[in-house]
Amino acid sequence: MYSANVDYYRAKTVDEAIKLLKKNPGAKLLAGGHSLIPAMKLRVAQPTALVDIGRIKGLSGIKSTTKLLKIGALTTHNTVANSPEVQEKCAILAEAAGLIADQQVRNRGTIGGSLAQSDPAADYPTLMTVLDAKITASGPKGERQIDAADFFTDLFTTALTDSEIITNIAVPIYGKGTGGAYLKMKHPASGFAVVGVAAIVSVSDGKCTDVRLAIGGVTPNPVRAMEAEALLEGQAPDDANIASAAAKVAASLGEAMGDYYASADYRKNMAEVMSRRALKLAAQRAMG
Repeated sequence: MYSANVDYYRAKTVDEAIKLLKKNPGAKLLAGGHSLIPAMKLRVAQPTALVDIGRIKGLSGIKSTTKLLKIGALTTHNTVANSPEVQEKCAILAEAAGLIADQQVRNRGTIGGSLAQSDPAADYPTLMTVLDAKITASGPKGERQIDAADFFTDLFTTALTDSEIITNIAVPIYGKGTGGAYLKMKHPASGFAVVGVAAIVSVSDGKCTDVRLAIGGVTPNPVRAMEAEALLEGQAPDDANIASAAAKVAASLGEAMGDYYASADYRKNMAEVMSRRALKLAAQRAMG
């Protein structure tokens, strides 16, 4: 199917893109296009105009400070997955990026585009939630940082205004004594997460000193499993303690989504199973 007719603009700078969005109500940004173009072909999305930001200089690339990795919004999934810096300093992010869809999608799709789409089955929102990432957006009123916990507001909905653009994402670096793991039950056709679980565990003297667990694909937005985290913190990361923590995951999920592929109850059950596996793997990596 072909999309409806639409005006097309190619922005050379972030400021120009912001002005075009403001001038054309109902316009959408085009970066990698792997979510927007299929939606337009199916007439699920019918923007009034497309503002192509794919060639704006300075919006891609990865830089690091002593505490943070800063990733440009136009950085592709493949770049994130294969970056030595990401693999060394935030391995869970590289791991997740390498699991996105297929090679063709990873070569073109962008981290900023995925976050702005806020698809419940996408991988990055779950990662940003567990990492307590900060997302920088630029708009008519200037630049602002949005905590990942506040960024995803509903199904396919974010805290971005109509004229704002994600410019970069900052994620914390973790080192020795901390391990991360991202596991997902993949839809066989799309590679999207039917259920995705991200775990980060810090271990010192045989006890968990910090535990973070986020669940994606089950609810409209990723959810931190706070009860599970609290139960495992201060405990040894053995099978019994991890199983007890994972059993608390469902309590944090509230009303789960169901569809023709997986019911709400099935998703909740898989969230517990995969949380147990992810927590165990993260703890093992933390202990070397």
